[in-house]
Amino acid sequence: MRFDKTSGAKHVKDDGSFVIKTLIGVLLSASAFAAESSSYRSPFDLAFSPDGDTLAVSDRTAGLLYTIDANAGKVSTSIALRGAPMALAWGTDAQVYVAEYDNGTVAQVDVGTGEITRRFRVGSKPLGVAVAHEKSVLVVCNYGFNNVALMDLATGKERRRIAAGHRPYFVAVTPDEKTAVVGDLLPFGPATDPSSAATVKLIDLDRAEKTADIVLPGGSSNVRQVAISPDGKWAYTVHTQGRTTLPTTQLDRGWINTNALSVIDLTKRELYATVLLDTVTEGAADPWGIALSPDGKTAWISVAGVHQIARIKLGRLHDFMAGRGDLKSLGLGETYSGPASIWRDIKEDPSRRRQLSYHLAALYAADLMSRIAIPTSCPRGVALSADGTQLAVAGYYSGEVLLLEPQTCKTIKRISLGAQPQPDDVRRGEFVFHNGHHSFQHWLSCSTCHPDGRADAMNWDLLNDGIGNPKNAKSLLWSHRTPPAMSLGVRENMDEAAQKGFQFIQFVEVEEGDLNAVQAYIRSLEPERSPYLVDGRLSEKALQGRKIFEDAKVGCTRCHPGPLYTALEAHDVGTKHELDRKSHFDTPTCVELWRTGPYLHDGSAVTLKEVLTTMNPDDQHGTTTHLSEAEIDALVEYLLSL
Repeated sequence: MRFDKTSGAKHVKDDGSFVIKTLIGVLLSASAFAAESSSYRSPFDLAFSPDGDTLAVSDRTAGLLYTIDANAGKVSTSIALRGAPMALAWGTDAQVYVAEYDNGTVAQVDVGTGEITRRFRVGSKPLGVAVAHEKSVLVVCNYGFNNVALMDLATGKERRRIAAGHRPYFVAVTPDEKTAVVGDLLPFGPATDPSSAATVKLIDLDRAEKTADIVLPGGSSNVRQVAISPDGKWAYTVHTQGRTTLPTTQLDRGWINTNALSVIDLTKRELYATVLLDTVTEGAADPWGIALSPDGKTAWISVAGVHQIARIKLGRLHDFMAGRGDLKSLGLGETYSGPASIWRDIKEDPSRRRQLSYHLAALYAADLMSRIAIPTSCPRGVALSADGTQLAVAGYYSGEVLLLEPQTCKTIKRISLGAQPQPDDVRRGEFVFHNGHHSFQHWLSCSTCHPDGRADAMNWDLLNDGIGNPKNAKSLLWSHRTPPAMSLGVRENMDEAAQKGFQFIQFVEVEEGDLNAVQAYIRSLEPERSPYLVDGRLSEKALQGRKIFEDAKVGCTRCHPGPLYTALEAHDVGTKHELDRKSHFDTPTCVELWRTGPYLHDGSAVTLKEVLTTMNPDDQHGTTTHLSEAEIDALVEYLLSL
């Protein structure tokens, strides 16, 4: 691995280079201005500087890093970056590290000068970043290759690359810098396992190795930001939790989907408890960001799908989870059986806190949580200033940053990141797609099961083909080009499937304008460049795999011909499950297979190699039994490169 050094204009000898570097600086400024003038502003992540004077904000769609004067509440600079800027972290000496997704780099930015001082080559799709200052380590989540890179800040070289789970998203480092805590966005394993869930990884930064895989409650997915308590004893992460074994006949009261905060004991390296952010009659769709107070006694969570901040009395919550809660304050009698009764059970036996993931409104009933609506759209990143006086929130679809008073969450200041273009149908549809208000009681949004329009790696028992035969969620990429929709082809096309999704999954009658906009958004989805490509081209191994793919004796192209890589037909490939009523399933496209696992209609194959080997003993899914292991690996490499 290597890193690139770049710099802006500097005062040097008059040999012409000063003029050139000055011109480069002007062009970079012009590039930033052009991005600001034409692109939607979509703040993804933000963080206060250690002194609390500056707020750094990444913009996923405009390709910018903003610095905000936290005291004046104004944007100071806009710095053009490459790719899609994602998570960021502060280093020392006014340095900010920003993941440049799809550019394969993390940019090191001097916010004082606005210069990009160097770039770390870390893999094509870096997303989460964190810094261990004393150890001089940059920790990077590589979403594309499912691993974590440890980069040496002094040399810019890679120290080690560590296998993570399924789509590592965010990462945080403990105060003693001994451990990195990584949250995987999606579950890893066969979706046929009802306990399938996303995991949180612990990485020992001294030994540069993974020390624990902490499995969240069954059905957990969409793991977003991670935060560490000031004493380093606890890690916290927010996520969704699906009840995937139930049919979607009754969405209310959290039967199908709930939204959670998980607490991890870093000393014992285990899941301590999972509590729900919902109430009995209102879901907290799609929690995203989390920030902690300096004393660790309060947490603020951005609830993106319902445009709220959840304020958690974290210190008091720990007392209740440990069985030390003041039950008298709750008025619990011996015969009380309401939503707060779980705390009496935990008082008697603290191990029962594991049951909290099934108890709606336990937080609300014990006055441990308040949820406050804030005037922005789909808040994502959230950060608290060092002195605890300002809570900053990134309004993703509003193109702004809110500064809130932490105790009341009342708005102190709204900071626009630039002129926001009028949303077209695609942008409006993307917002509706991520808006939990388009779901009955706000339990979920379209993006809950289809993050970024793709899939959550879980099986769901939908109503469109009968009850009792769950199937793996499908990516919506090219769904408008590859009719019919659904594994059994029960929807004629994407347009019908989208309308029925609102009607029979979210249980709302969506307005025609919103439906049309969502359909426009789905049509706009384009394949991302595969991380398996080398400089945008197939590797030598993938080229060998393409020959095998196109070999008539193997027969892949009979069902998966280009350019769509599907013949738009249903086939029996021997994958009928005991719960399935039919044996013929719609042939999906092979495009973006690198991100759509697990595979097959029931998600029973964890890897593509399993699809071609153990799941294909009778050569019904292509003639592959005669292929050598090296040939199978080459074919897999090609498929992952599409």
